[in-house]
Amino acid sequence: MNESTQPKAKKSLGQHFLRHESICNRIASLLLPKDTDNVIEIGPGPGALTRTIEAQPHARLVLLEKDSHWAAERQRLGAARTQAVLTDALRFDWSRITPDNPWKIIGNLPYNISSPLLFALMSAADRVMMWDLFSRATGLVRAAFMVQKEVGQRLAAGPGNGHYGALSVWVQSFARPRMEFIVGPGAFSPPPKVDSAVLSFEPLPLDQRPDRPDLLALVIKVCFQQRRKQLGSIARRCPLAPWLSAAIEQAGITPTLRPEQLTVADFQHISRFGASLLDNPLKN
Repeated sequence: MNESTQPKAKKSLGQHFLRHESICNRIASLLLPKDTDNVIEIGPGPGALTRTIEAQPHARLVLLEKDSHWAAERQRLGAARTQAVLTDALRFDWSRITPDNPWKIIGNLPYNISSPLLFALMSAADRVMMWDLFSRATGLVRAAFMVQKEVGQRLAAGPGNGHYGALSVWVQSFARPRMEFIVGPGAFSPPPKVDSAVLSFEPLPLDQRPDRPDLLALVIKVCFQQRRKQLGSIARRCPLAPWLSAAIEQAGITPTLRPEQLTVADFQHISRFGASLLDNPLKN
């Protein structure tokens, strides 16, 4: 099927197809490819990035595609070590990626996946959200994603930066994101209305990750819902986490600080002391 007969990108799926081979090469190289790599690509679409990955060293390539047309096309045209799976990446069980079953993950993420509307991440019902893969995929070796520029800025932001927020803290508790380069709208068909950003992600060692991701998620959610208020004020008015005031105190964090001033480590300390208080309520 040539480009002129390809179906149009579906706005409902947030599709903007990357078409520049040079950009595909730059993105794929961020995986630091090796002959032994198992690679997952999210949302391959017409396959520009897929073909680049197939041409570089790897052992196996699995494509997660929600659009039935492109899943069929990628399976039909894929190389011998490529398998296309018709599935929604938001519903994929990322916990299947373990240290005994390691994978690298890459993708030009559809805008409806990387949208700020998906930044909640913070309750059991939200576990299907895209960025939860960093907490669930304990066997993730490395990742590279292209997202909306605003999303990329939030992923990589640090304390004191206007883009710093819940998404920053959550992802950086499990991986080190790095903003690699910006891609303009002209590289896509159809062109989006905003710039895109390409980021690489280096997962943190398992012993540096939160022991209780559920409590960390709760702390982040509670705090950034009122990011302009002081921690002490937030904690006093928090029925979801009555232990929060004591955890902030035990973590040695000044209660007059605002959430946007705390480091990723600060949030982890609060959740860690929160876990201790819940496990030993009589010590509070």
